[in-house]
Amino acid sequence: MYTAGEIAERIRTGQITSREVTEELLARIAADTMVNAVVEVRREHALAEADRADALLAERRGAVEQGGVVGRDGLDRPLLGVPVTVKDCFNVAGMRTTWGNPAFAEYVVDHDALVVERLDRAGAIVVGKTNVHTMLADFGQTANEIYGRTNNPADLNRTPGGSSGGAAAALAADLTYLEYGSDLVGSIRLPAAYCGVYGLKPTNGLVPQRGFEIPGTPYLPTELPVLSTIGPLARSAADLRTALRATAGPEAPYSYNLRPPRHDRLQDYRVGIVTDHPSAPVTSEVGDALSDTIDRLARSGAKIVNNWPDGVNANEQAEEFGRQVELFFALHGDSDSALTAADVRDLDRRRLQARARWQQYFQDVDVFLCPTTFTVAFPHGSTTIDGQPYETQVFWIAHASLTGHPALSMPIGHTPAGLPVGAQVIGPWHEDDTAITFAELLAG
Repeated sequence: MYTAGEIAERIRTGQITSREVTEELLARIAADTMVNAVVEVRREHALAEADRADALLAERRGAVEQGGVVGRDGLDRPLLGVPVTVKDCFNVAGMRTTWGNPAFAEYVVDHDALVVERLDRAGAIVVGKTNVHTMLADFGQTANEIYGRTNNPADLNRTPGGSSGGAAAALAADLTYLEYGSDLVGSIRLPAAYCGVYGLKPTNGLVPQRGFEIPGTPYLPTELPVLSTIGPLARSAADLRTALRATAGPEAPYSYNLRPPRHDRLQDYRVGIVTDHPSAPVTSEVGDALSDTIDRLARSGAKIVNNWPDGVNANEQAEEFGRQVELFFALHGDSDSALTAADVRDLDRRRLQARARWQQYFQDVDVFLCPTTFTVAFPHGSTTIDGQPYETQVFWIAHASLTGHPALSMPIGHTPAGLPVGAQVIGPWHEDDTAITFAELLAG
């Protein structure tokens, strides 16, 4: 299966039409009876948009600027004619937004989420939505009473992760070319690792969240701390960059450019590395893949810096993230909390202190490489994993979630049984493309 960038190029150069690509993808989705990743489609809308993309390309064939197709409105459209999907927590006009909750099974809106608007502006065709765990409430599994359970394409008896499990599984099963998900407690990165695709949690706040709210809840921009982040999943690091360029930036006026990566050669990177920790000891399969990856990195000539940043206690920061999640639900949910004003003040100070320690570290180090999680995809319904508590999945993703730094999961290999293994790349604050470019170069 092609990446989004590759299929966009084939459409742009006339090797295939958007109509053909979209029909093929819709046929694969309709034929899927095993993975259950894409749970709703809008076929007629998708085909009409594909025809419009083909007509525009026929009219403007050869008019190329900066790697993208220039439409009649003069905008760069790097995803023109490419069918994509989004997680079933984003509003799409005319489609249901269920959050996997039967109470919202028939909730339909007449407007798009901002991220959907921006994907459309980039030329992408949102053909459907992918499955989620009920109310996005599980980072390790994806199932709900409306659409049922999503399975991992590498082993149908195993989880794809959650709550963006449908998103990652759809990419791994060739049921979409690009996907948009959300990440509070690893809900992009964990599924990406379990399914063997790329998933980016951008710098917190980089992608506006209008249209990503519980059904019936009005959207209110907030200046309160927001741990939840929305970001892309893809088959390549380059696709993450393309998607982020299309969707990042303030709501209005819409103008934003990604900060360029620090280096464009792997050997120029200074890479911090931690591969194991007693609180989340990696399995031998994950450890072997990480070891091979680090050997390849060392052979490239990149400078490797072992150990955690100075002043960072990994256990303390992981525990602090748990407290921050409690604060997040106190500030953004509707449940009562025993937190006092002094508690909120102290939590915010600790969050910003943690960010400052990592930012100090990134003055001398370009990226930090570590496991995405300690294990590979586990059997459905597991409550303990490889002898560890279920919550151990969160340890490795907690640090970037706490500080808001950009972090992506990238595939680094497979176990002998064919299960994907992922590694996490954490980058400096608002230097998302440094992490993306490093992952792109490391993948070779």
